[in-house]
Amino acid sequence: MYLVCGEALFDFFSEDDASGLASKVNFKAIAGGSPFNVAVGLRRLGVDSALFAGLSTDYLGRRLQQVLQDEGVRADYLIDFAAPTTLAMVAVGANGSPHYSFRGEGCADRQLSLTHLPQLGPEVRGLHIGSFSLVVQPIADTLLTLVQRESGKRLITLDPNVRLNPEPNIDLWRERVATLVQLADMIKVSDEDLSLLYPEQDPKRVIEFLTRGGEGATVFSRAHGSWSVPACSVKIADTVGAGDTFQAALITWLTEQELDSVEGVQQLSREQIEAMLRFAVQAAALTCSKTGPDLPYRHQLS
Repeated sequence: MYLVCGEALFDFFSEDDASGLASKVNFKAIAGGSPFNVAVGLRRLGVDSALFAGLSTDYLGRRLQQVLQDEGVRADYLIDFAAPTTLAMVAVGANGSPHYSFRGEGCADRQLSLTHLPQLGPEVRGLHIGSFSLVVQPIADTLLTLVQRESGKRLITLDPNVRLNPEPNIDLWRERVATLVQLADMIKVSDEDLSLLYPEQDPKRVIEFLTRGGEGATVFSRAHGSWSVPACSVKIADTVGAGDTFQAALITWLTEQELDSVEGVQQLSREQIEAMLRFAVQAAALTCSKTGPDLPYRHQLS
C-alpha cells in the first residue's frame, strides 16, 4: 500500500455562459489537488493507496471524502477539520496548460500538525509527497517530519509541483525542496518546476525524471546516464492532472514489478527505467485527452 500525503481540494474551471452577461460566470468544479489525484490515480491503476490529508467537514469536504470512498482510496489516514475546503480557480491556456489561483488560507488541508502524525505498519510500502503542502504551514513541517522519520525505511517519492500562488516565496520552495531531495528515493519534476527552482543548474544534479509536456520526458540516472522518450500523440483537451498521472504510473510500474522499495529503485536497469518511463508517458497522454484531472484506468494501458 502506498501512502500519499498532502492537499485535497476542488478545481473550479470557468465555462462560457450562453447569455453573454458579464455579471454571470459559470463554473465546473472537479475534485483534485496533486496528492489527491495521485492517490486516486494509483487506485485506478490497481495499486492499493491511502491519503494522509485534512478534509473539511463542509459540503465540499464531504464530497471529497465520497470521491475517495468511491475510488477505493483508504480512509485510515484522513483527519476531519471544521475549516473550509481549499478552492483552486483554474484558467486553461491555449496550449492546454493550467494556471491556478488558490483560495486556501486557513483551510482544512493545511491543518495537519505533528500531533496527527500516524504510526505506519509494514503494509505501507512507500510515501509520496508534493505540491504546496510542502511549503504551507503547519502541514509542511508535519510532512517533513514524517519523511525524515521514514526515509531509508520505505520508498519516498517527491514531486515539487511548484505553485507560487499559495506560497510566492521561491526561496522557501528551494530550501524545502533541497532538504527533501536528500531524503527522497525518486524525484519527478516538470520543466516548469525546474525553471523556477533551479534556473541555472544542470537538471541531473537534482532530479531523476523531468516531464516536458508535449516534448515527452527525460530521465537522469546516476547509474545509467540521461536520455529521453517522446510524448504520445494525442488531441489535448488540457494538461490538468497529467503530472499526477505520470507520478502514479511510475509508482504503479514499480509496484507491479515488485521493485517498490529503496533497494528496488537502486537496482533498476536502463531497460527497466525505459519501460517505466514509457508506461508513465502513455498514462499521462490519456489524461491530457480529457478535461480536468480524469486519470486513466489500468485496462486502458498496454
